[in-house]
Amino acid sequence: MSGFIESLQYVFAPQIINGLSIGIAVILMALGLTIIFGLLDVINMAHGEFYALGAYLGVSLAALGVSFGWLLVLVPLVMAPLGFAVERLLIQRVFHQKDRHTLTLLLTFGLAIILQDTYGLVYGSQSISTEMPISGATEVAGMFLPNYRLFLMVIGVVIILAVWLIVYRSRFGAMVRAAAFDKDMAASLGVPVGRMYAGTFAFGVALAGLSGVLLAPIYSVFPTMGNDFLLLAFCVVIAGGLGSIKGTVIAGLVLSQIQSISSLYISPSWTDPLVFSIMVAVLMVRPQGLFGRLGHA
Repeated sequence: MSGFIESLQYVFAPQIINGLSIGIAVILMALGLTIIFGLLDVINMAHGEFYALGAYLGVSLAALGVSFGWLLVLVPLVMAPLGFAVERLLIQRVFHQKDRHTLTLLLTFGLAIILQDTYGLVYGSQSISTEMPISGATEVAGMFLPNYRLFLMVIGVVIILAVWLIVYRSRFGAMVRAAAFDKDMAASLGVPVGRMYAGTFAFGVALAGLSGVLLAPIYSVFPTMGNDFLLLAFCVVIAGGLGSIKGTVIAGLVLSQIQSISSLYISPSWTDPLVFSIMVAVLMVRPQGLFGRLGHA
């Protein structure tokens, strides 16, 4: 019995906690993605590049002497107007076309390539390591965990709760959900649907930028950094249900734990295919994912 307990403590506990920290990181990345799809019905292929832009803005502002606490405030404030402008100037140009799903996907994919190449030209192709804003480690369950990872998990939960409150307990969230459920009815009741679309896209982009600031100290900063999390974030969003915040959180936690624990038994190169296989299995049973759309759940 004692051997089993020691196995849980020294073998599984580190993987579970590591999976939890990765899960929070993926959820932060996926939240903006799922909110944008939930209202606009747009699959934003440039979301990973907005995440990278947040990290690069954090690096640039930190070089000017801005503290980490202020970065968490300033970067989303800078990213939100950018997201608003992208939606108004680019997305809206093709949004009302008959084949808008294909057009918006190609548009955001092209934007992702432009942004990625721009980062390489401005900052170079080499990785930029950032200093840990919170140093030291704390003993948890007989092992020492970096304080910054603990901070990431705590602030990640706070952000998830804040997003839930905004979407489900605020006037803005009520208008967003009304527009997602029936935009014509919402417009007839006085909801400014166009501004809701732009505001929601800006909100999703701001979340991506905030994620970049939070994850840069752990994963470093480089032009293609968005690709590392984007595929897993898409798996989380699709498995949880396109546009469902609850589904994103649950799927993010479950898939990251499966990925982390399975690495004990299989080669790390097989953990991503395993996650993709689980996503496919979920879609075979429930094509709509685990939960419904933003306007419905």
